[in-house]
Amino acid sequence: MVVLIDTNIIIDFLAVRKPFYDSAFQVMEKCASGEAEGYIAFHSLPNLWYIFRKIPEETRRLWLEKICKILKVASASQESVLKAIKMDNFTDFEDCLQDRCAEEVSANYIITR
Repeated sequence: MVVLIDTNIIIDFLAVRKPFYDSAFQVMEKCASGEAEGYIAFHSLPNLWYIFRKIPEETRRLWLEKICKILKVASASQESVLKAIKMDNFTDFEDCLQDRCAEEVSANYIITR
């Protein structure tokens, strides 16, 4: 099974956000064990860097490295980004990019909160 993990799941996992941490941990555990092939969208990485900007830089680097050791990074081609720009069935452009990245890796599911 191939899954694309949304930014919110990563935030819940890294920040140990209750009550969401346990579910996020289970998702990440399945990806780390190989039970699921996990991906993170390329644009989620700078988003996480910004969201955790109050955390020391060294810690943020360790967190992103940890995530990239568990999840592969999914990118989107220029054609996919242009498709995302034209998608009017999503109200959130970031969701459009998540969708395009999921398609690029043939994800069975997008896991979000």
